[in-house]
Amino acid sequence: MPGHAAAGVVEPVVLSASRATDVPAFYAEWFLNRLRAGFFRWRNPFHPAQTQIVSVAKTRAIVFWTKHPARLEPHLDELDRRGFHYYFQYTVNDYEAEGFEPGVPPLAERIACFRRLAARLGPERVVWRLDPLLLTDRLGVPELLARAARLAARLAPATRRLTFSFADLAGYPAVRRNLARAGVCAREFAPAEMEEFARGLAEINRAHGLELATCAEEIDLAAWGIAHGRCVDGALLARLGPDDAALMEFLGSRAARKDKGQRAACGCLASKDVGRYRTCPHACVYCYANGAPAEALRNFRAHRPDAETI
Repeated sequence: MPGHAAAGVVEPVVLSASRATDVPAFYAEWFLNRLRAGFFRWRNPFHPAQTQIVSVAKTRAIVFWTKHPARLEPHLDELDRRGFHYYFQYTVNDYEAEGFEPGVPPLAERIACFRRLAARLGPERVVWRLDPLLLTDRLGVPELLARAARLAARLAPATRRLTFSFADLAGYPAVRRNLARAGVCAREFAPAEMEEFARGLAEINRAHGLELATCAEEIDLAAWGIAHGRCVDGALLARLGPDDAALMEFLGSRAARKDKGQRAACGCLASKDVGRYRTCPHACVYCYANGAPAEALRNFRAHRPDAETI
């Protein structure tokens, strides 16, 4: 681990790959190379000169965040051989008509990959994310519910949980700029609209029986059977690795606290993210992790799979 003394070293039990970029879609080869090397170099997004060595010596679990993990699929056997417990937070939205996600594959291809992954890993390890829900001058709650119903009919047999969130525009100036640049007239959900969506989703879910949860939302939707979610979920990890003494010791320790680096309403367990902002060429117009889409594309094209960081 060159330069680790100057950078500092952390040894997380849980890796997140990644809230900052789509590692399974674009950086799968790099990710496996870093696991084989035994460490990642993480760069502080706000102070790029500051780096940190992320050793995988104590890593027992990985949470993947993705819109299309096809490039990671060939490497699942290696993850299994290395003894990692892992699952996927898999976003499947239907914004094809609006072009909000110009870099993602066609919806049918993403659904096929989702179902294939669930057949390989089991439905508990592939969590469907409907995220974010975006209101515009042309896209309202009834249409969002109609699309959710169509997606649920195809995805519910392959998962056990649906996690959703409402687009947060006020907290992310870069998102507002990207939406304006794309000509999208978007707005925040009012509380009554959040409740309207929750009520409609609960009705849709009567046919499917999924666990419903929000992601980092303050509003209480328990009246419709919707919980506050934990995307990095200690309870799920415990079910995946009940005989892993090191993992279970961590989950029962004070170290397995709420992740202080996330928003107040986030219920996630502490983990270490190894991704990098401004590197995802999906170019989603609502993304908080990219600046200008052209910058992300340049960074992606400059990436080397043998590099220590993305």
